[in-house]
Amino acid sequence: MSIPSKAKVVIIGGGIHGLSTAWKLSETYKNPGDIVVLEKKDTAAGASGIACGVVRNNYFQPAMRELMAHSVEVWESDPKAFKYNAVGYLQISPEVMHADVATIYEQQKAIGYESEFIEGEKDCMKYMKGMFDDWQAQGITSVLHEKKGGYAFNKDSIKALENKSTSNGVQVIKGVTVNGFKRGSNSKAVTGVETDKGVIDCEQVVIGAGPWARDFWNMLELPKTANIKGKDGKMHTTDMWTYWMLQEGVIGVEPDFLKMNNGEQPPVIHVDSTAPLYSDKTKKLITDKIWGIYYKPDIEGLGVQGGTSPYIVDKHFDQVNVDPYGIESPEYQTTEAFNEMWCSALAHCQKRFEGKSHLYRKGPSGGLGCMTPDSFPIFDRFLENVYLIADANHGYKMIGVGELVAKEILGQESELLKPFRFNRYEKGELHPTSNSPFPWS
Repeated sequence: MSIPSKAKVVIIGGGIHGLSTAWKLSETYKNPGDIVVLEKKDTAAGASGIACGVVRNNYFQPAMRELMAHSVEVWESDPKAFKYNAVGYLQISPEVMHADVATIYEQQKAIGYESEFIEGEKDCMKYMKGMFDDWQAQGITSVLHEKKGGYAFNKDSIKALENKSTSNGVQVIKGVTVNGFKRGSNSKAVTGVETDKGVIDCEQVVIGAGPWARDFWNMLELPKTANIKGKDGKMHTTDMWTYWMLQEGVIGVEPDFLKMNNGEQPPVIHVDSTAPLYSDKTKKLITDKIWGIYYKPDIEGLGVQGGTSPYIVDKHFDQVNVDPYGIESPEYQTTEAFNEMWCSALAHCQKRFEGKSHLYRKGPSGGLGCMTPDSFPIFDRFLENVYLIADANHGYKMIGVGELVAKEILGQESELLKPFRFNRYEKGELHPTSNSPFPWS
């Protein structure tokens, strides 16, 4: 497909953010060709297409909870098209996280997000056994059961967004690589997007490129470090971007393996624990530090899919070659250590997983996450007319961000996006951190 010479808005990235923004902008910009989406390969070919698909509100940070509640509403607006399964979400936690999770529950009540909170080890065990006869995780003192949320089918939901966009006149151009940006002679503003197929002059640019956020940041010649005001009142300098490898996989059991006592499909299950974790194969100690896993039915029908905490790939971020399916070097592939840890943790939680670690396989999920200095998203305008959506790997569940970004491009500032501006670092207005072992909880 040839590229147009001009457009009102050029959107870079055919994933969850680029296409949801295009969809909502197309409700205002109705002329064919007003909105152009550029995609290097195909829609859903990047991080959105391999996302585990979990949709949750479970965040310790108030701003994240409010943003996720809005996104859940968008998922619920067309569950059939998005292949959204509203099965709910379980946050199962030890005592060290009890107060944090209690805060989440109270604030979910305050924003009208339906959930149930169970406290105390005895009552938590009773509640979990009411769902799963074989539940056996020890040391759990709180269960937060979100009645909304669940999971969606990654590629199907992205294709649905593409269909909603193109039916409104959005031009989605595939197989086009963005090489740079054209600048105005007397302004910082970008006046066009340079591609391997030519230049598209435009009024606005939206970048929703997932793990490639760093590369476009560099093309725009923005600073490679961030100045952050700490709690001590002093300014600290840190790398702008860090890559984390997401550790995810599949255990190849039958599709109905996770069904509950009542025969229904379960909520998404997230367990954090301070209990010592022993290998299901060798019985040796894997860790005596806090650990966490999540799991659910695999959307490809391969069994049970899930993962654990990610790890930093390379602090020298300029040396990282971004590939959402994982770096080719063996040291960055999902490891045997993850296999043993995750499968053993499953067996720690539910007896049905004991002796099943040999069924582990690398699933079509995981890959790289491009993290911001505080591991939370940046939604902001740069160089006057470039809107950057840098999701810090929270992305797929944030289907509602595109609607809010579209409104900001049209001149209506979003209260939900305000806490995610870039200047929060210099102001010291950082999001609170929890006791979770995950960097984005």
